Amino acid sequence: MTALATPVATPAIHGVARLTHLGVIQVDGEDAAKFLHGQLTHDFSLLGLSEARLAAFCSAKGRMQASFVGFKRSHDQILLVCSRDLLPATLKRLSMFVLRAKAKLSDASDNYALRGLAGNDVPGSLPAAPWSQAREGDASVVRLYPANGTPRALWVAPINATAPAGDAMAEDLWHWLDVRSGVATLSQPVFEAFVPQMVNYESVGGVNFKKGCYPGQEVVARSQFRGTLKRRAYVVHSDAPLTVGQEVFHSSDAEQPCGTVVQTAAHPDAGFDAIVSMQTSAALDGSLHAGSASGPSLHLLPLPYPLLDDI
Repeated sequence: MTALATPVATPAIHGVARLTHLGVIQVDGEDAAKFLHGQLTHDFSLLGLSEARLAAFCSAKGRMQASFVGFKRSHDQILLVCSRDLLPATLKRLSMFVLRAKAKLSDASDNYALRGLAGNDVPGSLPAAPWSQAREGDASVVRLYPANGTPRALWVAPINATAPAGDAMAEDLWHWLDVRSGVATLSQPVFEAFVPQMVNYESVGGVNFKKGCYPGQEVVARSQFRGTLKRRAYVVHSDAPLTVGQEVFHSSDAEQPCGTVVQTAAHPDAGFDAIVSMQTSAALDGSLHAGSASGPSLHLLPLPYPLLDDI
């Protein structure tokens, strides 16, 4: 088995980070939840005001075109938080499917302020389970997966709302926490590169296999229930810089890549960490490298959550 690296120690982290890399799609109307239920990988028809959803928007071939954290601001309004570089095209594609549904989609990124909360700055009133939601004044606060044991939450409020209290955190440090959580946010360089299970979305609450149809649903379900999951997401560390979309190679094959870098960030003390999607066999033995079989070494870190077995 490929050796697991010893995680670089870091001090306790807390603070409030501005999240300029994220944008907001707003969905208004009495059919907002019903419409999204038919388009995304998770159940929005049963979405309550105290919950949030991790979900993906897929092509007909089951390939992820965008990922979201979605939640209700009111019974007839849902916000979808996603990577800004994917938002315009995603909004256009989703809008094509509205047809006669009583739902209106818009880019509301300029209407909301987004913050990442870490450590002691996560409100104590927020339930401990990931994808829980609570209201703090005008703000919606969503519990995210922790990173290195550090509690995290997404704070979304109207642009003129009072900012949350707490020490300022550099956005780069939040990006690193995002990577170490093991929950990937899709961005443009890896558009349509993965089915949801290739980034472990079925294991972190991003796919509901009991809901009805959505684009790519048959492919996603077939991957899960026929035991054909050959790629998973892993967290790795490297001494060298890594880039999203960069190929990953195994020492046994210099010609064919075994994976792709999904998300990356500088470690606050040394080197770089990344989420990589790769063949499960590549994690068993040998060594991993970025860019080529002789490129910078990648060292596996412990995955911070258990994987859901395929069936």
